Amino acid sequence: MTTATAPAVDSEKTRRRATRPGRAAGTGVSRPSFVWAAPAAVFFGLFAIVPLLLVVVLSFTSWNGLGSPEFAGLDNWSKLLDDPVMLKSLWLSLLLTVLGVVVQTPISILLGVWAAGHQRNRAVLSAIYFVPLLLSITAVSVLWRAVLDPNFGVPSQARWLFDDGNLFGVQAGAIGVLVFVSTWQFTPLHTLIYQGAARAIPQVLYQAAQIDGAGRFRQFFHITLPQLRNSIVTSMVLMVVGGLTTFDTVLILTQGGPGTDTTNSAYYMYQKAFKSFEFGTASAIALLLVLVASFVSLVMVRLTGYDKMRSTMEGV
Repeated sequence: MTTATAPAVDSEKTRRRATRPGRAAGTGVSRPSFVWAAPAAVFFGLFAIVPLLLVVVLSFTSWNGLGSPEFAGLDNWSKLLDDPVMLKSLWLSLLLTVLGVVVQTPISILLGVWAAGHQRNRAVLSAIYFVPLLLSITAVSVLWRAVLDPNFGVPSQARWLFDDGNLFGVQAGAIGVLVFVSTWQFTPLHTLIYQGAARAIPQVLYQAAQIDGAGRFRQFFHITLPQLRNSIVTSMVLMVVGGLTTFDTVLILTQGGPGTDTTNSAYYMYQKAFKSFEFGTASAIALLLVLVASFVSLVMVRLTGYDKMRSTMEGV
């Protein structure tokens, strides 16, 4: 009788050990405890959560950078609602974000899928293409400001293409320059995301498609793109956050001009804080940007179904 029940007891002990908290069921491998995440959590709390809370407090105060902040209630928020420059800057931030997503996404996908292949000289060309990603935003902005200078740059030597050569003198030209420079620098980052995702696609899917007679175009639209679904959402969220907080390129390339035609919300926040010394209003703008970026990102995740995906395979 004892011999008959021993295997059952051993089996029950094994099952309990496998399903014990902190241990992945069925694998017998312990999950890392919270202690491993503590350094990152402390770092995030000190340099993200605490400053954000201070910004929330400052958004309800009046402060010029000296002395003690004075409670102002909702005055800063009411000023923003009545400020035409603020409303225009918010619209411009959304416009730059949409243009960035529309332009960078298809280019990044095509380059990423190409870079994931085994073409001749692919590694060398990919390395050259990723050079802009290694440069700082300031260096890139200064470079293109010099290249596109209406007096000494390329436009001055190609009047037939650039008319008077002053791309920064009209809103359409200035916005076009901002989108172009951002695309030139940040497309390699998103290309890298798609390159890694494309390499993770099982080759058996393409082999099966070839047997069924599917060509490259059909394989791209029916296999590659669906498998890149998760990466597309991740890349677009990064583009949205980056687009809404664009500051360096505006500061160096256009300085919000001509007039206020390229004054986006991040640059307007800088003007309020460090030129007008209205730190309460600037904090309200910063908090508004956080709310808008968070809202847009959550909407994108919801609409794409990204939050419901549980498979470890892309797009499945």
